[in-house]
Amino acid sequence: MLSIMLQVANGVAEGATGSRGIMSFLPFILIIVVLWFLMIMPQRKRQKETKKMLEELSVKDKVVTIGGVIGTIVKVKADSIVLKLGKETEMEVRKNAIASKITKETETKEEVKK
Repeated sequence: MLSIMLQVANGVAEGATGSRGIMSFLPFILIIVVLWFLMIMPQRKRQKETKKMLEELSVKDKVVTIGGVIGTIVKVKADSIVLKLGKETEMEVRKNAIASKITKETETKEEVKK
C-alpha cells in the first residue's frame, strides 16, 4: 500500500514539473504572438497593397517617386515607367521607385493644407 502511494506521489510530482516547463515558455510564446500581430502582419499588408498599386499603374496616372518627384505616367514598361515632369521633360524610373499614386482625394487634401 505504501509503495503504491509513493508511486502515485512520484507520478504527480513528475507531471507537475512537466507542466511547469511548458508554463515557463508561455510568456515567450505570448510575446512572439503579440509581435506577430503588431509588427509582421501590418507590414505584410502594406507590402501587398504596394505591390497591387504598382501592378495597377497605367498611362495618365499621377505618381510620386521615393525621391519626391511628381510626374504623370506616359509609358508603362515591364519593370519601369516613363514619367512626364514638364512640357518637354521625361524621366524613366523603375516601378519600385514609385512611392504612391496621387488621386483626386489626395490632391484635395493637399490643397486644403495650403
